Amino acid sequence: MLDAVVVGAGPNGLTAAVELARRGFSVAVFEAEGTIGGGARTEELTLPGFRHDPCSAAHPLGINSPAFRALPLERYGLEWLHAPLPMAHPFPDGSAAVLARSVSETAASFGPRDAGTYRRLIAPFLPHWDALVRDFMALPLTALPRDPVLLARFGLRGLPPSTWLLRRFKDEKARALFAGLVAHVIAPLGGFATTAVGMVFALAAHARGWPVARGGSQAISDALAAYLKDLGGTVHTDYEVKRLDDLPPARAYVFDTSPTALARIAGLGRYYDGYRYGAGVFKVDYALDGPVPWTAEAPRRAGTVQIGATSGEIGTALRAASREDRAPDTPFLITVQPGVADPTRAPEGKQVFWAYGHVPNGWRGDLTDAVERQLERFAPGFRDRVLARATAGPPELATRNANYVGGDIACGAASGLQLLLRPRLTAFPYRTRHPAVFLCSSATPPGPGVHGMSGHNAAKAVWKRLKEDATR
Repeated sequence: MLDAVVVGAGPNGLTAAVELARRGFSVAVFEAEGTIGGGARTEELTLPGFRHDPCSAAHPLGINSPAFRALPLERYGLEWLHAPLPMAHPFPDGSAAVLARSVSETAASFGPRDAGTYRRLIAPFLPHWDALVRDFMALPLTALPRDPVLLARFGLRGLPPSTWLLRRFKDEKARALFAGLVAHVIAPLGGFATTAVGMVFALAAHARGWPVARGGSQAISDALAAYLKDLGGTVHTDYEVKRLDDLPPARAYVFDTSPTALARIAGLGRYYDGYRYGAGVFKVDYALDGPVPWTAEAPRRAGTVQIGATSGEIGTALRAASREDRAPDTPFLITVQPGVADPTRAPEGKQVFWAYGHVPNGWRGDLTDAVERQLERFAPGFRDRVLARATAGPPELATRNANYVGGDIACGAASGLQLLLRPRLTAFPYRTRHPAVFLCSSATPPGPGVHGMSGHNAAKAVWKRLKEDATR
């Protein structure tokens, strides 16, 4: 009998498996797809030689993850590559705000009226970032806080809606860039704790950047799997699990799946009926005949580029995707240009480019034209650079990755109390009512992103259970 079986070979499932194997437990991972990776894969989606990331591409939470930083992933091929700027946010007049490694450079890009406000918001927390991120990403508490006073101070700043903070900024550059940071969790700007979301992404950039993985996001998953195998664990692909009986006997079963799939497979009935899925995304991967022709200079040096002319435009797009049955007319876009940091991703002189906009959950339309109209506003002539494109709306994303229910790449709405307390209002989110079944996907704290912390936190609950069983 195995000690633990993990269902799903995404970053969280692989991290959970590694954490258990490091502690001497026997572990096997079973993945329904033909390749491992979940939201951290790399494929030739358009043309030969163009290596795209079907989901996550830039990794501010990955490089800052306490779980990943504690593992020797660099020995297994993971190398972080940095663009000169982590992120840029262009405007229709040809100017841009930036999220730079330097707090001062970032603040200066907002203009004199908002520079001081930004520094006062971010600078007090930056020297204590490692303690803060460990405590923030362990909520609900799976370990005692390293600095409870600091965490409380951050909570006082971060728990109010981001719309309150945006009123403190005088000009649109700061408002739009910060609104775009909040929008990475695909939820309306007025939600609970959305200020904290924007602050975490900003602090992550100032602390260690927003890098890409050399060769693509698949390198993260491959490094985790290689380390797991050296620890004695095994990984099985093309193995779809429809019920627990499909799996070998084990003392614990750990699911890197949606709560819906876990309930179905483990026979938990309506256990997760209160769990909400959020807006979906429509994603376009491009093979380009050269760099994106941004009007502003800063985006040409940035790994990630946010596209939204104003905070109001961004807020309108998010509300439409969350509450309406049609896609926004003017979508907010998150784009990544890996080639700025990693020239291996495309043939010489060419580029891969990645963009997505938010749409209602399960939406079946085509957002390609709206996406490219937005891009042309800030990069005239963009369409002339397109060699090929691969599009994926909510149905296609859900087919590629069963965790993306209705195209929700966050594996559950990151709004309201569900932003922090997911998938249920409980202090033990990784456990289920079945004593041997656990959940470790992005549906558990700290939520979406390629950081492995949901798997890391769930592994703590699993090994505690296994140790309790051994002493009986």
